[in-house]
Amino acid sequence: MTSLKQKTSQTMKPATAAKKLGIYLAAAPTDFQEGVVSREELNALQAEPPQWLQELRKNGPHPRPVVAAKLGVSISGLARGGVTEALTTAEIDAIKAENPLWLQHERANQVDVRKEEARIKAKHEKEAAAKAAKDSQGR
Repeated sequence: MTSLKQKTSQTMKPATAAKKLGIYLAAAPTDFQEGVVSREELNALQAEPPQWLQELRKNGPHPRPVVAAKLGVSISGLARGGVTEALTTAEIDAIKAENPLWLQHERANQVDVRKEEARIKAKHEKEAAAKAAKDSQGR
């Protein structure tokens, strides 16, 4: 005899769902914050975001990873600049307009980090290609 198992839906905590949606959990509606979110519900929210989700994504407050991306800096750079809380789009725009010294420094730092990552990636690719060429000659 075989038993029939009913497929159960995968669920996640609201914090995980908020992270996947790119929103600040504390700004989400209470029923979202206090419930669990199924994979199907998350997919539905991503496919057709309700008004509250559209509003949060547009105006915030935004979580730190989103703030960092909008400012073009790392999350650590935000902390070094004294930004530790979620910010609204208007607050982010005000920081961009002001362009404080810490933001200029962190953006330059981010550019240097990306250049170094690209250099290392190219080096690894070159080494892998050389190894592959050497291996093919040895056969």
